Amino acid sequence: MDTPGYVILSRLGAQMRATAVVANNLANADTPGFRSEREVFTRYLQTDPMAEQPRGAGSVAYTVDRATWRNIQQGPMTTTANPLDVAIQGEGYFAIETPRGERFTRAGRFSLNQEGRLVDAEGQDVLNEQGGPILFAPGDTRIEIMGDGTIRTENGVVGKLRIVRFADPRRLRAEGGRLFAADDAPEPVARPQLLQGAFEGSNVSAVREMVRLTEESREFAMVTQFAEREGERLQNAVERILRHRS
Repeated sequence: MDTPGYVILSRLGAQMRATAVVANNLANADTPGFRSEREVFTRYLQTDPMAEQPRGAGSVAYTVDRATWRNIQQGPMTTTANPLDVAIQGEGYFAIETPRGERFTRAGRFSLNQEGRLVDAEGQDVLNEQGGPILFAPGDTRIEIMGDGTIRTENGVVGKLRIVRFADPRRLRAEGGRLFAADDAPEPVARPQLLQGAFEGSNVSAVREMVRLTEESREFAMVTQFAEREGERLQNAVERILRHRS
């Protein structure tokens, strides 16, 4: 394939990636604590020895998928009647124990399992500030979660939620719609601001993402047409060469 074909394929790959990112945002528009993402592309300039000089600039631009940028803006707060729903106002993440190790989340929709442990939506332990599970006694009925993360019942203090922060939250790696993995060591938030009886929703704007999905789909269709026409051009060129030789 010649240079135009490679340029078109690079753009086609970029459009596929852009459409997938937007579709994932839409799929998680109702996921608590979800952070929307944006694709980041750049141009790779390569010198074309066949280009005329100085006309044609002597370079060819390819589209390169560089990274995915995460929007860390806080999502909307939804008030509930559930005392185990907790929202973080400002910076910070809850710590969750998973089979893959400690993970972090903004999704504060918690519940109690059969053993009385505080767990997330997937049944995984929510951790206290010592890194252990939070366990309620059978007689703990009036649960109060303070603004600093301290958990109390009518029988006394049960524990304190582990709330951590990261120097650069965009370096976190998303695992599904709710959890994040970290390569950097977390730091405790000195003065967390928690709100009991509420949870943070997704920061995805469904309307905006629908508009973007329509735009990306149209771009994908346009680039596909270019690829088809380039294929036809090459096929016609080969056929003319074969007829000329025969």
